Amino acid sequence: MIKDYKTVQNESNSEFTEKRSRFIGYCKPVTTEQEAVDFINSKRSEHWNATHNVYAYSLREGNIKRYSDDGEPSGTAGMPVLDVITKNEIYDVCIVVTRYFGGVLLGTGGLVRAYSQGAKVALDAGNVVMMQSCLMCQARCSYNQYGKVSSLIMEIGATIDDTVYEADVLIKFHIKPEYLDKLNKQLADATSGEIQAVSDSEKYFMSEVEK
Repeated sequence: MIKDYKTVQNESNSEFTEKRSRFIGYCKPVTTEQEAVDFINSKRSEHWNATHNVYAYSLREGNIKRYSDDGEPSGTAGMPVLDVITKNEIYDVCIVVTRYFGGVLLGTGGLVRAYSQGAKVALDAGNVVMMQSCLMCQARCSYNQYGKVSSLIMEIGATIDDTVYEADVLIKFHIKPEYLDKLNKQLADATSGEIQAVSDSEKYFMSEVEK
């Protein structure tokens, strides 16, 4: 399974009009096919009178990707929505693009562009974020060592989550897996081998995607 990945932060929607047809793009973070199907069905129920409810979704677990044109000409709707998801390397997301026909035919190219736009505005509204796998770590040091140890932890790019002041100091932090060995070498050099950080679990943390 993919380690670090992009997904959407929020369930959201956005809409636009193209040649009198109304398009509404919806997106939602999902982790299972059942969640995706439930979301699709909820939008079909909400927009029972729409001309089309096109969808696509992509899941990390099993690398599952599905789409439907929902009555639009083959290849003009569901696949363009899925293309937007896959080209942006976004996972655990479901997009539904609802269309109310406005009486003007868009043509094959026009449909592809409209459904692609529906997917893009939905993703923008949902706020694409990066989910990064990090090691949950801790390091124990004396009060005299605390300033140096905490500085090294932050300088390498780790984030301190908690500091417990007891007979000594326990620093709890999360760090990208590839940085732990380097940090431990720096800690050993700075404390004559007295301090080592240890990891007990792994967790995902959300960060902004660089535009």
